[in-house]
Amino acid sequence: MPQLLRIGPYILYFWSNESEPLEPVHVHVAEGKAVSNATKIWITGTGKALLCNNNSQIPERILNRIMRVVEANSAEFIQAWTDHFGETRFYC
Repeated sequence: MPQLLRIGPYILYFWSNESEPLEPVHVHVAEGKAVSNATKIWITGTGKALLCNNNSQIPERILNRIMRVVEANSAEFIQAWTDHFGETRFYC
């Protein structure tokens, strides 16, 4: 799993075994280590962060901060997604 960033105890990463067809651009967020059912944040074509789910049960205040960081780094995350998966689709 390519790790993109660490924010305190939380890691932001791609899950390398995404479904076929490839899902839209998103990052997973988990505390400590990568897990398959972590919080998922979609990244839109305009660089906005949309919460898909909060399976990791990250407190709202921290999750809002993480989503702002995702938006601030969206261009880099989109490029990393394209480099890793070879294609890019957006949720919206």
